[in-house]
Amino acid sequence: MLRIRNLSKIFNKGTVNESVLFDNLSLTINDGDFITIIGSNGAGKSTLLNIISGNTELDEGEITLNERDITTLPEYKRTKFIGRVFQNPSSGVSPSMTVLENLSMAYSKGTKFGLSFGATKKERSLFKELLKEYSLGLEEKLDVKVGALSGGQRQALSLVMASLSKPSLMLLDEHTAALDPSMSSKVLELTSQIVNENKMTTLMITHDLNDAISLGNRLIMLHRGKIILDIYGDEKKNLTTESLLDYFKNVADKGVLSDRTLFS
Repeated sequence: MLRIRNLSKIFNKGTVNESVLFDNLSLTINDGDFITIIGSNGAGKSTLLNIISGNTELDEGEITLNERDITTLPEYKRTKFIGRVFQNPSSGVSPSMTVLENLSMAYSKGTKFGLSFGATKKERSLFKELLKEYSLGLEEKLDVKVGALSGGQRQALSLVMASLSKPSLMLLDEHTAALDPSMSSKVLELTSQIVNENKMTTLMITHDLNDAISLGNRLIMLHRGKIILDIYGDEKKNLTTESLLDYFKNVADKGVLSDRTLFS
């Protein structure tokens, strides 16, 4: 469904601060995969999502989505089939607009509209029923400006908005990191519901090992721009936080391992 071939990315190229992040990285993601991505700071997690979304240009390599080459496709064109939710709850919404206006904009993504753009009565009814289904408490706040919502409500709204256009791929960049534990749990429940209902291929970055293990069908660990762990199915189900922490420790102590001592 998504294929990355020979991805290379160098920051500050040709300077004393040159840093090679990705060097011929290749990754194949199957249709319907829900992948949790973990790794230490600087491992390349967010940069990988930035490159897939078109926010950051790659230096070399190729990216294909549903057999379409999107390597040089601008970010604004990729948003038609790639949804994204960021760590900052305000990044995916317009705080000065109402809940209804935000939803209507997301719903109309990829279509043309003029200066008289506005939500229709049909859309109001549609969004109200949708929000009621997700039990967000937002169905009665359609006319409230998003800036007046809590961070958790804004993030939940961002997730709903990102899924409205039924994107082929959903990118979640630590989208619960800024939330308190209670709201984080609610947003993760909503995440699972939306992903499962829409059978949406998803990449989710997280620092919470419990979430990385319990969510999705596949787990990838990045370290210094390399994939050092890629497990799925029953193998992933048998993972524990202790085994993942042991693997992190082995990597830190000995560098990138060539074998999978995590399971020995």
